Amino acid sequence: MRILHLEDSDLDAELIEAELENLGHPVVIERVITREEFAAAAQPGRHDIILADYVLPTFDGVSALGIARLQCPDTPFIFCSGTLGEEVAVEAIKNGATDYVTKQRLGRMTRTIVRALAEKRARDDKSAAEAALQALNDTLETRIRERTQELAASNTALKDQIVERERAEDALRLVQRLDAVGQLTSGVAHDFNNLLTVIAGNIEFLDRVVTDERSKRRLAMMRGAAARGAKLTAQLLAFSRRQRLVPRPVSLNHTVVSMRDLLESSIGGAIQIEITLQDDLWPALVDATQIELVILNLAINARDAMAVGGRLTIETANVTVSEAPTRPEQPQPGEYVMISVSDTGTGMTPEVLARVFEPFFTTKEIGKGSGLGLAQVYGFVKQSSGGVRIDTVPAEGTSIKVYLPRVAEDTVAPVLPAVVEGARAHPPGSRPVLLVVDDDAGVREVTATRMAEAGYTVREAASGLQALAALDSDSDVDLVVLDFAMPGMNGAEAAGEIRKRWPSMPVLFVTGFADTDALARAGADGTDAIVLKPFRDGELEHKVATALAARASPGLRLVSDRSRGG
Repeated sequence: MRILHLEDSDLDAELIEAELENLGHPVVIERVITREEFAAAAQPGRHDIILADYVLPTFDGVSALGIARLQCPDTPFIFCSGTLGEEVAVEAIKNGATDYVTKQRLGRMTRTIVRALAEKRARDDKSAAEAALQALNDTLETRIRERTQELAASNTALKDQIVERERAEDALRLVQRLDAVGQLTSGVAHDFNNLLTVIAGNIEFLDRVVTDERSKRRLAMMRGAAARGAKLTAQLLAFSRRQRLVPRPVSLNHTVVSMRDLLESSIGGAIQIEITLQDDLWPALVDATQIELVILNLAINARDAMAVGGRLTIETANVTVSEAPTRPEQPQPGEYVMISVSDTGTGMTPEVLARVFEPFFTTKEIGKGSGLGLAQVYGFVKQSSGGVRIDTVPAEGTSIKVYLPRVAEDTVAPVLPAVVEGARAHPPGSRPVLLVVDDDAGVREVTATRMAEAGYTVREAASGLQALAALDSDSDVDLVVLDFAMPGMNGAEAAGEIRKRWPSMPVLFVTGFADTDALARAGADGTDAIVLKPFRDGELEHKVATALAARASPGLRLVSDRSRGG
């Protein structure tokens, strides 16, 4: 315990120090006599208690009390004097002294000091509690504000997560719905293509024997209807990403410029066409024919969205996409060649935008649109590893941006395979033998008839197993014309077995369901190995002749393989 003792009498100092030994604690006493010494020693936190005589030769206790209250007000101050009367003592306590002890009764010294220290501790604890309470009050508003901000931020983050989750769920449902519709439409397209093959083939056969003009006009109407049906099924296959694409480096600037006359005639003179092309545009890796159809489809949709007059803008640009897609049709991050078609028409509402890529969905009047235009765009772009983004404002207009993959800088432009005309050379009086395999009797009859009329000997089989059995009994066949989608053993499985048993036997696939991946796995290398249903004019005959000529000329076949990168 540290004690500051103001005392001029040596004897009294010894008596008081002896009494302090009864405290039971080690005591360090700093004794002073003069005012200067006392003022220098009375510093905050330096002593635990001050003992002071009341009367000194050059100094008095009242002055010492004043100095102590000024310099170290928290240190307990006890008078210890032999001349201190009761009235003086009371006055001293009123002036700030903690207590007093007379020198005649020093036995009270220990209890007085202990009580004074206890009161100091109580005051200190109270002051600390009050300070803590004050600090709490001072910071409470700040902490409440900070906590409110934290809760608001957490609430905002939670709302963002809920919105993002709902967006992801909506996107997933849209993808699942489009995939389901795509599978359905591809199956329907396959069946329709078989029907159209029978219809168009028999129209062609009838047209050769009908002579009166009225019947020919009716056949022409039927042929036109079949052609429109073939176009619709082609659009369905495009949406379901089952069409056969031949991607190659394409300059979209050149494509747009070359289509200007077609666009002007299709759009009409009431609509102004503006074209903005980027000078250093990257080449796009895309099917040249299909991208022309995409541009034309978008331009016609834009025209229909503008009631009277308006402006149609076509723009190309190099674009680097860095944001992740928020809708299934949008592009993944990467570098793309972008072509946009914008109009100043009616725009789209959010409800229309949510369904715009669904097949057969249209806002046009009955008979004004099939609802397959944007569905075809969606399927083609996704199959081409690109994307679509739509920016639209109701009553102001719409901009549809198509993102197509750019050609890598080190990509070498492909060399197209040589076109082969004519059939395999046979001895005089003999004809090439074809095995036509198709589970649909009507399609098989049309195919066989066309091949017979083209000068071939035709054998038929209704399934893959029948085809293998026919080849087992007589393998003297120059070419197998094989339907791809058949029940039981499909065309891919049948082609695999044929190649195992007769490795040199060429196969030409005929399909109304152009599953490009499955065709590639089945060995359909290039467009010359596939004929799409319904047959286009002369395509079947040309590709049969090409396949037979390639078999007859191994060297030519090798050149063709190399040209395809084989």
